Amino acid sequence: MEYAVRLSNDDNGTFLATVPDVPEAITYGRTKAAALAHAVDAVLTVFDDCMRMKRPIPEPKTPGPLRITIPVLEAAKVALYQTMFTQQVTKSELGRRLKMHLPQVDRILNVRHASQLDQIVSAFEALGKRLELRVVDEPGHRRPVGMTIARRAAHRRSPRGAPTLRAMKKRGGDGGQGRN
Repeated sequence: MEYAVRLSNDDNGTFLATVPDVPEAITYGRTKAAALAHAVDAVLTVFDDCMRMKRPIPEPKTPGPLRITIPVLEAAKVALYQTMFTQQVTKSELGRRLKMHLPQVDRILNVRHASQLDQIVSAFEALGKRLELRVVDEPGHRRPVGMTIARRAAHRRSPRGAPTLRAMKKRGGDGGQGRN
């Protein structure tokens, strides 16, 4: 779940961050990175308010080169709320389906509470849905070239003083690589 962000210079030397699809999310930071981090928090604050007021969560629609990503756990909670909203399932009804008390359901939906993912998965199942997770490459991230995973691991500090690949090579060993 990503939202476009607009950064501008504020009059006091800070950076102002606004989120076009979530107009209530306005924040600032001393640096661009701080303003972007605060923008995520501002968006989550608005989402929390939408959930309490039983309003729909704004969908990300605006394109833009600068975007913030809602963390995975919080995005799952927002998707759960959106599913409940669409299906017109109340928190009380979800609690009945899950055999949970209302405060437990409140915590599952609270974007500030560190819920267990299995609770969110169970809630989706109670709504006839399945939560899926995917891993994608980070844009511009490249894997180090010329070093296999085994060699990178051997270069790290070995546990309990075991010799490293470099130490074994200095002594004339092959470091478990099958070469001399």
